[in-house]
Amino acid sequence: MSNDKIKVRVAAVVQVAPMIREFTLTAAKGSLYPFSPGSHVVVEMPGENKTYRNAYSLLSDSYDTSAYRIAVRLQDSSRGGSVFMHQQVKEGDELLISPPANLFIPDWSAKKHVLLAAGVGITPFMSYLPEMQRRQADFELHYLFRSKQTGAYQSELAEQLGQRFFSYDSDQAQRCNISELLADRPLGTHIYICGPEALIKDVQSVAGELGWPDSVIHYEEFAAPKPGKTFTVELKSTGKTLQVGESESLLEALEAAEVAIPNLCRGGVCGQCATPVTEGEIEHRDNFLSVDEKARQDCVMPCVSRAHSDRLVLDI
Repeated sequence: MSNDKIKVRVAAVVQVAPMIREFTLTAAKGSLYPFSPGSHVVVEMPGENKTYRNAYSLLSDSYDTSAYRIAVRLQDSSRGGSVFMHQQVKEGDELLISPPANLFIPDWSAKKHVLLAAGVGITPFMSYLPEMQRRQADFELHYLFRSKQTGAYQSELAEQLGQRFFSYDSDQAQRCNISELLADRPLGTHIYICGPEALIKDVQSVAGELGWPDSVIHYEEFAAPKPGKTFTVELKSTGKTLQVGESESLLEALEAAEVAIPNLCRGGVCGQCATPVTEGEIEHRDNFLSVDEKARQDCVMPCVSRAHSDRLVLDI
């Protein structure tokens, strides 16, 4: 994450779904940076024993920089960040965030935009919609949720978008048929997915069977790093060794040791945290490196990937 952190004040906290809270953030002093639709920020949360850092999409209209709005789902298997936001953060508190970064910007050359959101994955599309309406773009939004847990903003979206809005509440046995959704789309249609890995892979599989090129499928997933076995990391330049615990990422262990590693997404997508490896076997979990690059075993994405061996030596 950039060292150019922004101090913000929590101006409002609103429960927008049973498991989702929305936070309005204003600049503690000065002004906030402009951003583009699809942008996210990384929020720092100072816990008792560690600092949590999670990426959250901005759901504000990008033309309005008076405040940033984010929404946080209380995760069933939270590693601490979502619990902190839901239980600790209140109006008037101050937090540090990164400047906005964008890995999920719409392709404005598309003839039609099909937006597919699942649960809290609705958030980046909330910033898409005002700009798409200003541009008079051809788009439709498909929203999958469980009303007993998520489903934030569904009423206002239905009212605002009318026939361009499609909702699927699995708690009401409403299902989205991906094959029907993608079939018979005109040339130049792009699809955007924000949701769990299973949904993204399902869409990719169906799209591949229908002959959709990879270039028209865009997705974003801010998944927490999956746990794994404890391993040792050595920094080649100094010989310093670190232990990476079962439930922490390699990036978090490096940050705790005050080793600065550039990063943007913290989810294995952007490639900013790529770190050279000189010894050890890597368990690759990222979506950035190619199959051939992973096979070389000389680079790791510490935000999500881990050691398959007991030890890694990083060339830093």
